Amino acid sequence: MRDHLFLASDGDLFDTRDPQWSGKAPLRAKYSFHHADIRTVAQFKAALRAGAYAWPGGYECSFVTSDGAAICFKCARQEARNIFDSIRHDLRDGWRVMACDCSANYDDVQICDHCSETIG
Repeated sequence: MRDHLFLASDGDLFDTRDPQWSGKAPLRAKYSFHHADIRTVAQFKAALRAGAYAWPGGYECSFVTSDGAAICFKCARQEARNIFDSIRHDLRDGWRVMACDCSANYDDVQICDHCSETIG
């Protein structure tokens, strides 16, 4: 990220080149944010930017597809083009990410349905 950009703890992105930047609206709201409900490619990208771990708590996050599958962050990054296409065209092809969820919300161990790695 460029030196003049500031990512606030709430996920908003600011341009600090303006001396009054802190009193203005963010350059991009929720630029880096774990969206529980993902409806757009921008929300999916924001969740990827926020990273694989929730804050606070440090719990590992994953994505949930329209058919109920869990996808880890590593696989979501690798298959991002398929996920973008499925979100844009509302496809139900196994890649349509609908949510970002945290391992703390599950009693059992989660397994990535793409690579079979343990999540959380």
